[in-house]
Amino acid sequence: MFGIADFGAFCAAILLFLALPGPGTFALLTSTAKGGRLGGAAATLGVILGDQVLLWLAVAGVAALLAAHPVLFKAVQWAGAAYLAWIGLKLIFSRGGDASPIHIEPRHYLRQALLITVLNPKAIVFYMAFFPLFIDPATHQGLPTFAAMAVTIAVITAVYCLTLVVLADAVSAYVRAHRRLAAALQRLAGVALVAFGIKLAAP
Repeated sequence: MFGIADFGAFCAAILLFLALPGPGTFALLTSTAKGGRLGGAAATLGVILGDQVLLWLAVAGVAALLAAHPVLFKAVQWAGAAYLAWIGLKLIFSRGGDASPIHIEPRHYLRQALLITVLNPKAIVFYMAFFPLFIDPATHQGLPTFAAMAVTIAVITAVYCLTLVVLADAVSAYVRAHRRLAAALQRLAGVALVAFGIKLAAP
């Protein structure tokens, strides 16, 4: 589909990474707590814009690599699959408690969420490793393929984050009250990432 190697897996991977707690999630929850649903919606837009900045920076590098060095591009795909598996193993064996304190000032939710997303080193590395995994060198269509991936990420992020904004109070209270369940879900996400890495590395 549009030169995307596995569109279903691509969408599933986006949802999986959105569900993992990180700076963007903390920014979203903090903005919602301070500014209500409007603050959460503004932070959602900031996260989406930040993702798009990182996404198109990654596209520029991936497109150049794909055109000039197909063999090296394949090596990058393998490295990306290994990176996903490595993140998964870290989640599986994590003891939890890796809090990421995010400070959000009122009335600047969009700008702060955007900066938090763009300056997140893990997000930068993620996009550089993520995109090559889902590009089929034999069928990719260049800009239309990248645009389809960008729109897909934006739509899924918007739906997920706005849903989280609406349920923010209940979600945060539930996670605090059920730490064992939260830890189990984190390990389950880790297993899924390792499986993604293995599946995407397979010929």
